[in-house]
Amino acid sequence: MVIREEAQRRRLAAVYRKASDEVAEIYAARGRPAHLTDAQYQRLMAGGSYDAPVLLVPCLKKRDMPPRDALPEAVAARYEAHLIHQEKIRGSSIYPAIQNIILACRALGLGTLITTNHILYEDDVRTILGLPDDVFTFALMPIGYPVGKYGPLARRSVSEVTYAECWGGPWPSGPSI
Repeated sequence: MVIREEAQRRRLAAVYRKASDEVAEIYAARGRPAHLTDAQYQRLMAGGSYDAPVLLVPCLKKRDMPPRDALPEAVAARYEAHLIHQEKIRGSSIYPAIQNIILACRALGLGTLITTNHILYEDDVRTILGLPDDVFTFALMPIGYPVGKYGPLARRSVSEVTYAECWGGPWPSGPSI
């Protein structure tokens, strides 16, 4: 859904702010991540305070599992595991699309990011947007021209964020393929 009307954006912003205030308390209790400078952390924490002319709300229609008795016996025997699996992967098709939107915006000189705090108050958002019972939001993306100049992004090295073969296994130096 694309939200451009100011009154509708303000209603969503109020829900987002309420949720973000709660999440900010969690972030504060965790403390600044070691890979961020104080300035970067402050910018991160203040990032939700801007108004954007467009809000994009990626949604997905829920697909229910078929009834247990409609499935082969081997699958039906693991029905609960399949229900859990379905919930865990529910957003797997929408998040790559969101990433593509982020990249397209950046290529056009627009700023955006993925936010999910509003999901803490999904029922309020559903009411504001008039969503059917089987449609859920997965992100709230403010879109507009960035305030200030951001330039290229700095990234941590692959060896700092990647493990090899098992959790904690060091990433090899040099070419790995």
